[in-house]
Amino acid sequence: MFNTLFIASVFLIFYSYMGYPISLYMIGWFRKRDVIRKRFTPEVTFIITAHNEEKRIKDKIVNSLEIKYPKEKLQIIIASDGSTDRTNEIVDNYRKSGIELLAIPIRGGKENAQKEALKSAKGEVIVFTDVATILESTGLEQIISNFSDPAVGCVSSEDKFIGRDGKPSGEGFYVRYEMMLRRLESRVNSLVGLSGSFFAARRSVCRDFSGDMQSDFRTLLNCVKMGLRGVSDPLATGTYFDVSDDKREFDRKVRTVLRGLTVFFRHIEFLNIFRYGFFSYQYFCHKLLRWLVPLFLILAFSANLFLAMKSGIYFVLFLGQIFFYCVALMGVKGKYTSVNLIKIPYYFLTVNASIIIAWWRYLGGHRVVMWTPSER
Repeated sequence: MFNTLFIASVFLIFYSYMGYPISLYMIGWFRKRDVIRKRFTPEVTFIITAHNEEKRIKDKIVNSLEIKYPKEKLQIIIASDGSTDRTNEIVDNYRKSGIELLAIPIRGGKENAQKEALKSAKGEVIVFTDVATILESTGLEQIISNFSDPAVGCVSSEDKFIGRDGKPSGEGFYVRYEMMLRRLESRVNSLVGLSGSFFAARRSVCRDFSGDMQSDFRTLLNCVKMGLRGVSDPLATGTYFDVSDDKREFDRKVRTVLRGLTVFFRHIEFLNIFRYGFFSYQYFCHKLLRWLVPLFLILAFSANLFLAMKSGIYFVLFLGQIFFYCVALMGVKGKYTSVNLIKIPYYFLTVNASIIIAWWRYLGGHRVVMWTPSER
């Protein structure tokens, strides 16, 4: 029994991170859905959510004004979610440049701010971003061109992560893995999630936003429900920097997973393969199976501990697990996270630790409405 439990747990861990993308790659040999792209310039509303961003909002505004897109077709709204610092004052200084300030007096969370901004939106396509994300000047043109394909309902940018030292970090490695996975998903069918820091969607799918559910995840599911798909655009990138506070970043990961679990279990119908076909397989593998990895890690460790008492091979495997976790724990103090051998296991450990806490809070009935930007 312990042997079966160990092998099954290891297989499911492997399949979650490697088997799923390999299956997408192989399916891509027989099923390939290219996006029909061409120059396309519909009316666009650019929504930036902000909360107490007086230190970064000016840079974001300047970056937004440098975007290459017909000015008469671009509406820029900054939804200030209950800001109590100088954010509103700074934004108000750019009214003559075409920046619209939506000052929401009572803080209600990121999704609530987006929902309020949608009431003033004039665009056929809505683009969502946040203050911490820097866009290339051609990024908007690139992401909008995907909507010339009538089958596309939403488009995600690709994240570009830069550490404070200018080099990729453990999180940067993980982000690159996620971007690779999104490309594979786009190639064969649809994305399962969007980059919340920079994504675009047809106005018709931007609905039912609520404070405790991620707008990016919810928008993607709205697309699938309407018979559309979400795709990733490697030519539209959002650049952001490493966080300055590891604890706050860990808390952000917990909140992200918690909100993801909330959306997932409120839309469990997407696991119905007879209705949603291949997307159900993606929905299970990319979301639920990934969120179950901490459970498989615990089962693999426990079963291996028992088996190590009776088998030399399992004893060596158990020592391998101990070594992996010891290496990962070396990154806790932040002293060795510049070393690849340490930062990648460390990030893997922190991600799965955040998932465990998110599960605990979700099962305890906790939900997240408020959104606090990470210091970067």
